[in-house]
Amino acid sequence: MKAAVLFKPNEPLQIVECELDPPKALEVRVKMKASGVCQSDWHVMNGDWPSPMPIVPGHEAAGEILECGPGVTTVKPGDHVIFSFRPHCGRCRYCTQGRTVLCIGRAAVPPGSLYDGTLRIKHKGQGVNQMARIGTFAEEVVVPEEMVVPIRKDMPWPQAALVGCCVATGVGAVTRHAKIEAGSAVLVIGCGGVGLNAIQGAMLSGAGIIIAADILDNKLEMGRTFGATHVINTATDNDPVKKVKQITGGLGVDYSFDAVSIDKTQALAFDALAPGGHAVAVGISAATVRAQYSPMMMVFGEKTMSGTFYGSVRPNLDFPILVDHYMEKRLNIDGLISRTYRLDEINDGFKRMMAGEVARGVVVFD
Repeated sequence: MKAAVLFKPNEPLQIVECELDPPKALEVRVKMKASGVCQSDWHVMNGDWPSPMPIVPGHEAAGEILECGPGVTTVKPGDHVIFSFRPHCGRCRYCTQGRTVLCIGRAAVPPGSLYDGTLRIKHKGQGVNQMARIGTFAEEVVVPEEMVVPIRKDMPWPQAALVGCCVATGVGAVTRHAKIEAGSAVLVIGCGGVGLNAIQGAMLSGAGIIIAADILDNKLEMGRTFGATHVINTATDNDPVKKVKQITGGLGVDYSFDAVSIDKTQALAFDALAPGGHAVAVGISAATVRAQYSPMMMVFGEKTMSGTFYGSVRPNLDFPILVDHYMEKRLNIDGLISRTYRLDEINDGFKRMMAGEVARGVVVFD
């Protein structure tokens, strides 16, 4: 089978022939149907997130179960599944609390390998790591059973793939993590795949004002399409905080969601809050990024800063719910898909993503 392999950071992905070992106990082999092109993959590709090499990136995907190893009980061949890029041991303190995205039960396993510490993908006899232990830029993968979630079979593949990351992260940040109240004023910073879904999450929750902020006008138009009531171009507006307060009658927003998470956007997320407001870091920054905000204003304004990983969702429960939302036309996932690519076009997909040309690109497999 073919896979897109990163041999060294800051080099193009190479489409190469690989061998795939069969699944062992509690593992499944999956035929890939669609995989989203996400900035998290880019962080691996450019070295922001140090990763073992060589590696197959990709983590936002959907596919069909081909084979099950011994002991697998939750899926069977022919099932349609969405990949979860987080483990779910079911026994650690966080899994037993229902906070499965914080699972620490697999922390001792080397990153990139499966849970027995070995690799299933080989290229010319060399083991190849899998990003988040799934590595979905490949025609087939072997992954742990707990990292796939079965879904209804009438869900289209590209849309199903996006549920596995940007939809879950953006919607979940608003509905699962912040749990915003109806009528709230909301600021969403960054109108990529995650930010657009945070806007949708605010709509689902009945927000009264939804302000989208970005540096690109085409992204702000996408924000309007997904439900933003107001937009701010932070590249041309000299004082976006002042603009937010003008829109909200002088106070600021009740909630802000930063889908970019660099120093400037974190400061905007905090400074744009009304007293008692809650700023949520949603995007994942490079490890070296440090935010700046005023602890004094946090105290006097009783402001809250928090982070959400994977939208604080529970994949086994929330993925099927999000699929139902799409099928019942409560979520717009079709509008997220700006382009589709073949696997051999994947480097072009990342160029277009980094140029801000797309909401989401998706690699579609035959």
